[in-house]
Amino acid sequence: MTIEELKKKNLIILECISGSKAYGLDTPTSDTDIKGVFLLPKSDFYGLNYIPQVNNETNDIVYYELGRFMELLSVNNPNILELLNTPPSSILYKHPFLDIIQPQDFLSKLCKNTFGKFAFSQIKKARGLKKKILNPVDEKRKSVLDFCYINYQNGSVSLLKYLELKKWEQKYCGLINIPHMKNVYGLYYGENNNFKGIIKNEKSNEVALSSIPKNKDQEALLYFNQDGYSKYCKDYKEYWDWVEKRNEARYENTKKHGKNYDSKNMMHTFRLLEMAIEIAREQKINVKRKDRNFLLDIKSGNYEYQELLNLAEKKQLEMEEAFKESNLPEKPNREKIKKMLIELREQFYNEK
Repeated sequence: MTIEELKKKNLIILECISGSKAYGLDTPTSDTDIKGVFLLPKSDFYGLNYIPQVNNETNDIVYYELGRFMELLSVNNPNILELLNTPPSSILYKHPFLDIIQPQDFLSKLCKNTFGKFAFSQIKKARGLKKKILNPVDEKRKSVLDFCYINYQNGSVSLLKYLELKKWEQKYCGLINIPHMKNVYGLYYGENNNFKGIIKNEKSNEVALSSIPKNKDQEALLYFNQDGYSKYCKDYKEYWDWVEKRNEARYENTKKHGKNYDSKNMMHTFRLLEMAIEIAREQKINVKRKDRNFLLDIKSGNYEYQELLNLAEKKQLEMEEAFKESNLPEKPNREKIKKMLIELREQFYNEK
C-alpha cells in the first residue's frame, strides 16, 4: 500500500499539516510535514493484510490506519495526540464521522511520562550532536598500530614512534603471547625470519602472531590497547554514519549560531515540557504555540547550552508537580476507546 494508492482509493479520512507549521514555529526554510489517518478496506482489515502505517521515504508524510491511530491515542503518544488536536487552519481534510473522537476521552496522567520522555530524548539528541561537533573524528581511519605501545627507557612510547627510532618496518616484526599478561606480547625483529608483522594489513582488527626461533632475542614488550581500539572503531563508525545521514541545513544552522548544540532539538524539549504542563493544568493540548518567540529564540541559539539544561530541569519539576495536582485520570478508558473504534469502523464500512 502506497500513499498514491491511499489517495486513489479514497481511503484517507484525516489529513493535516503537522510539525513546525502546525506549531506556528515555521521559518522560510521549513518543510511541510503531513500526518493523517486512513481506513483499510474491509477485506484487508479482516484478512491477512493489515497495514498499520504508510509513509514516504523521508517520513515527512505519514498516515496511520484507524486502529493504529486509536491504539496510539490510548497510550497518550505525543505525536498522535497532537494530530488529534491539530488547529483548524492546519486540517486539510477530516471525515465528519471522526467528530466522535474527542481529546478529553484520551488525556491522562500518562502524558507526564510520554511527553516527558520524548522531551528528554531531544536533550539526549542535542547532547549527542554537541559531542560530535566538539569531538570530530578524522576521516583517515587509524589502525591497530596506533593503539600499540612499547616499554622504552623506563617508560613507554608509541609503537609508531619506536619503529621510527629503530628505523624498523612493522612487516619484519614478530609477536608472541606473554603468559598471564593480557594484550602484552614479546616483540622480535628480523628481515630474514619470515615473521608475519604486527598486523597483516591496515584493515586488521587484531595483532598477528609469529613463530619465533628459539635462539632469537626478544627486543621489547608490546602492549595492544584493545579496548581503546574497539572504542575508537565504534566512535569512528558512529561519527561518519552521522556525517553521511545528517541534515545539512540543521547542521549549518548549528554551526552558524556557534553554540555547538542542536537548537532545534532543544526547542522541542521545551515545547513538549510546556505542552505537558498545559495538559495537566488545562486538560487540553495547545498545538499552536503561544510561547513562539521563546521557542524560536532557542532555535536561533540565543541561549547557552548549560542555561537551557538548568531551565529544563526546573520545567521538569514544574511538570511533575502539575501532574501531581491534576485531576486527570491515571490512564484512558480503554473499554470506551474500543467501543468507539468498533462503532467508527462499522460506520465507515456501512457507508462504503
